[in-house]
Amino acid sequence: MDKFLVHRGLVAALDRANVDTDAIIPKQFLKSIKRSGFGPNLFDEWRYMDRGEPGMDNSQRPLNPNFALNHPRFKGASVLIARKNFGCGSSREHAPWALQDYGFRAVIAPSFADIFFNNCYKNGLLPIVLPESAVDALFADVAAFPGYELIIDLPEQTVRTVDGARGYKFDITDFRKYCLTNGFDEIGLTLRHADKIREYETKRLATQPWLAKTLAG
Repeated sequence: MDKFLVHRGLVAALDRANVDTDAIIPKQFLKSIKRSGFGPNLFDEWRYMDRGEPGMDNSQRPLNPNFALNHPRFKGASVLIARKNFGCGSSREHAPWALQDYGFRAVIAPSFADIFFNNCYKNGLLPIVLPESAVDALFADVAAFPGYELIIDLPEQTVRTVDGARGYKFDITDFRKYCLTNGFDEIGLTLRHADKIREYETKRLATQPWLAKTLAG
């Protein structure tokens, strides 16, 4: 996955609490496990006026003009701010996939559902927990200033305004920070030891040669 170091991006505001994973990516789109192609159906039931199904031409579907992400001012946003308990509901990993495929690199909220929170880290999406007062201030800034951007500095663990007038620290474990700044998912972490794994397998087959036939079926 891509490394996350310092990211500057346009902020989109989704002023809703308890956004569940079925709202993030509805269940009918869970048939694929490619990790890509979910962006057009992010928040599908809120974003479009009709019911979405896999394989539809989303460019021809009627958009809901009242949904925040359909506002022209949020086009190209890569940072999402939302209210508490973001990502509640079922444990589908497709939720962070859809957010990433849409173009988001980070989500800022006062709190996240645990499983969604962990799934974000596994897929390179940075979930940032800030105090509710800080999130309130960000919502106010986004409303007041079209084109509002933030700079997220993962090594420094800060979220700050472009002019440096306001900044916030956020917490992250050392292990998660290491993985994101190096672009390691769980497979990537394992592959760091590929030479040792091959050495072990070679030795094991040398001492237990019957395993070769067993493994071959």
